Amino acid sequence: MRAGDSIAREQLLQHCSQRFERLARHMLRSFPSVKRWEQTGDVLQNSMLRLLKALDSVQPETPRHFLALAATQIRRELIDMARRYQGPQSPAAHHASWADGDESVGPDDLAEGADVTYEPGRLAQWCELHEQIAALPEEEREVCELLWYQGLTQSEAAGVLAVSERTVKRRWQTVRLKLHEMFQGNFLREDGW
Repeated sequence: MRAGDSIAREQLLQHCSQRFERLARHMLRSFPSVKRWEQTGDVLQNSMLRLLKALDSVQPETPRHFLALAATQIRRELIDMARRYQGPQSPAAHHASWADGDESVGPDDLAEGADVTYEPGRLAQWCELHEQIAALPEEEREVCELLWYQGLTQSEAAGVLAVSERTVKRRWQTVRLKLHEMFQGNFLREDGW
């Protein structure tokens, strides 16, 4: 692929397609405002288009870098989708969600039933979190991407990074403390950090 062979690139993407689909599905769970409107296949397709464009200008040095680039493209697509479904002009702005079997909710209740789970302030903070993760030192960012975005266990991440599990635990603790300080603990506590 590094030599410019387009067939090799297609074969590599085909080989990793199931991994990328699992990754997109896992990451989509962290974006409930997007999950309501988009399916994993939509996220994956748009992310793979982004990845193809990125591969025109970036040549990953190792499989690890290639997977990290793919995860970054999925994350960027999800953030863009989340922004699309926010605000008063979005398709989700006045969509009501009726509880299962609750027929007492009617058209007059639309404003109260609108999806407001990700108001603009919350979305801005969510986007800032992902930007701060991207700005972490490489060793810490890799641990965060493997554990949080890709859903690997600490022992699996240690194998990918060729370090001890203790090193992964230490780096993960450092990442969590840094992000906790940046967001004063308010945002991260709500999301299981």
